[in-house]
Amino acid sequence: MAPVRGIASNLTHRTVKDPLMQCLLPSLSQTRFLATETSLPSSQTVINPFSSPYPLRRPPPIHPKVLTTLYSFPSLEPLGFTHYSSNQLALPLRKDILHRAVIFEADSARQGTASTKHRSQVHGSNRKIRPQKGTGRARLGNVKSPMLRGGGVAFGPHPRDFSTKLPRKIYDLAWRTALSYRYSRGELVVIDGDGFEDIEMAEPRWVRQILERNGMGNADGRSLIVTEGVRPNLFGALAGAGEQGRVKTKEDVDVKDLLELGRIVVEKSVLDWIFERHSSDIVRSLPSAVYT
Repeated sequence: MAPVRGIASNLTHRTVKDPLMQCLLPSLSQTRFLATETSLPSSQTVINPFSSPYPLRRPPPIHPKVLTTLYSFPSLEPLGFTHYSSNQLALPLRKDILHRAVIFEADSARQGTASTKHRSQVHGSNRKIRPQKGTGRARLGNVKSPMLRGGGVAFGPHPRDFSTKLPRKIYDLAWRTALSYRYSRGELVVIDGDGFEDIEMAEPRWVRQILERNGMGNADGRSLIVTEGVRPNLFGALAGAGEQGRVKTKEDVDVKDLLELGRIVVEKSVLDWIFERHSSDIVRSLPSAVYT
């Protein structure tokens, strides 16, 4: 084995001009000799992926924060700032999801109570009005015939359920998409809970002046005011000034209301309640297939 060691050492210290020898030189320099029993160092450690029954979980996805200004009502003076996640107020516009949500709400709102009587349900005699033949007139049965006044209806409506189905995650995504669309256009005004005060009197002219002065009246597309509870003066004033805006509690608002009017004025507690209730599609953590 000594001659081989000598050849390798001589080749490493000698300049070789032959291209073939230049290619073989690295392999000869790394030749393992039979006289040695030391194993080559391993540059990569093999880990058994099934050595531990507990899977590793990736940390929850990081969503950048969205800055929102808090105002007082009815003066609309800025009071401070608050942060919301980007998957709550910075979602891209999805018209298809909004359309499905509006149709779902409209179908659920239909009463479906229209009802008519078939000829078998109309009160009257079953006697035939005139003979079948011999009179020269058209064939006619009893007085309950749909062709006669007071008779039954042939294919009239009957009570039915018009509601359709929509996955909960799609409906929750539609809520946050509508709010994100309003926020991106600067049409979402968040009112601090401590700064929301009821107006002084339940007069339509009073609330009309407030909305027009703040650029939220009829000339600016009207406004939707969403409150935590019933504000007697505000509700009474807007009942007579519907051309200026609309006021609702948080339980009466749907996706269509968020898209219908020109601006949304909502309390911070109501906005937090909406995000907490409609967040079933948000992925909190992602499971991983890596084991230790």
